[in-house]
Amino acid sequence: MTSSLTHGWRLFRWGRTLARHGALMGIERDPLTPTPLRRGVRLARFGFRVPKEPRYADALEAIGPAAIKFGQALATRPDLVGEAAALDLYRLQDALPPVPFPLIRASIEQALGRPLEELYASIDEIPVGAASIAQVHRAVTTEGRHVAVKVLRPGVEQDFARAIDTYEWAAAQAEHMGGEIGRLRPRLVVATFKQWTARELDLRREAASASELARGMEAEPGFHVPAIDWQRTARRVLTLEWLDGVKLSDMAGLEAAGHDRRALAATLVRVFLRQAIAEGFFHADLHQGNLFALPDGRIAAIDFGIMGRINRQARVWLAEILHGLITANYRRVAEIHFEAGYVPAHHNLDEFATALRAAGEPIRGLPVKDISIGQMLDGLFSITRDFDMPVQPHLLLLQKTMVMVEGVATGLDPDINMWDVAAPFVREWLRGELGPEAFLADRMLEIGRLVRRIPDLLERIDRAFPHPGAAPPPPPLPEVHVVRAGGVRMIVVGIVCAALGALAMWLVH
Repeated sequence: MTSSLTHGWRLFRWGRTLARHGALMGIERDPLTPTPLRRGVRLARFGFRVPKEPRYADALEAIGPAAIKFGQALATRPDLVGEAAALDLYRLQDALPPVPFPLIRASIEQALGRPLEELYASIDEIPVGAASIAQVHRAVTTEGRHVAVKVLRPGVEQDFARAIDTYEWAAAQAEHMGGEIGRLRPRLVVATFKQWTARELDLRREAASASELARGMEAEPGFHVPAIDWQRTARRVLTLEWLDGVKLSDMAGLEAAGHDRRALAATLVRVFLRQAIAEGFFHADLHQGNLFALPDGRIAAIDFGIMGRINRQARVWLAEILHGLITANYRRVAEIHFEAGYVPAHHNLDEFATALRAAGEPIRGLPVKDISIGQMLDGLFSITRDFDMPVQPHLLLLQKTMVMVEGVATGLDPDINMWDVAAPFVREWLRGELGPEAFLADRMLEIGRLVRRIPDLLERIDRAFPHPGAAPPPPPLPEVHVVRAGGVRMIVVGIVCAALGALAMWLVH
């Protein structure tokens, strides 16, 4: 077990790295920053000459792959971090220094158990993209198919394990302080992040996810999932169909290829809604580097390492919430939050509906470019605080992905109105799910299942009929030693917040 001293030292180094590159200036200058956090930031930058312009990408790259994943998400939101910061962070998507090809060759041969020449007729030694976890090489199979070969970076599993171990320790120290940090449940946030990364570090699971998503999206003509070459896929190597397309981040390339950016933006939103609401299985890493416009106008996705699942009841709630916001039915939105258990029952439903109206009305009907994101987020954060709403870890991935999709869509079409694009799909899906035919079909299925379970119904009643708003059981939390000394703990919490606070807020909100 890693000692508290080791964890503290790692956090201190991360904080110093962020400060050295000027990445903490915004936190220190924000008048709303808590005093302990501001003290931690000042301690982290002590002795450095901070650059005038923050170098976020350099800082996160120096910290390691887990921090790079954070930067990749922020790169999709220039409206939140600013155009200059987003441009700096964007190179973290797939422009990191590549691993030398001899190491990649050895990794492929070890993973697939065959010499490289028996697997591929040719393979480009210079990767087409190098990201935090893996890099991709273009190749031609011995059968003549053009493919992309994705290979995990050597040692990446160990890097993630060390980082997450310290995240868990840091989250425990912060949560022990209680108050607002306790309500955000940082330990569950980190535990959920740990589950996502474990999945992303096994390329066989990524291949299976791509296959499952392709089947689920057969009814969506505007979306394409590349085919998997299962004979050339293992835990550390993934081979899949090569895509000849233009990245959605390449605005000049999209224009040159004759693509309609407004149509692409609308397609992306519709595709995500179909995945999340209709299928309950969605691609959860939809940043610009993972999305392409194909010559026929379809959108194609790659990198299926992080996927999300939503059960049917949660999808109905989500669709009703979206429909309620679209139609300004804030009372129904409030009722759903209470039914789902997202708001503690001792609060007043009407007051919650009024708070939602205060946050929703100023932005209804406006294109995203005319919305004050800071003002909107401040209103939403105030609601979660005022009504004691705990973080829902099972919804973190969905929330993060919705932020990404909005960022990419508005990059394609700054005038897009998310409500207008979402309304027809949500309305049609709800009609099918909550109409009389669906109601009768659901009741018949429930009765049939109940009859089959009568013999053991009494002894399994609690598990068979959980509270309708209960969230899935959270992942198990590790035993973590909490630093007890008051002064030391305050320093630890300051550095924790400086190095990891932004990561937790990204995952939560």
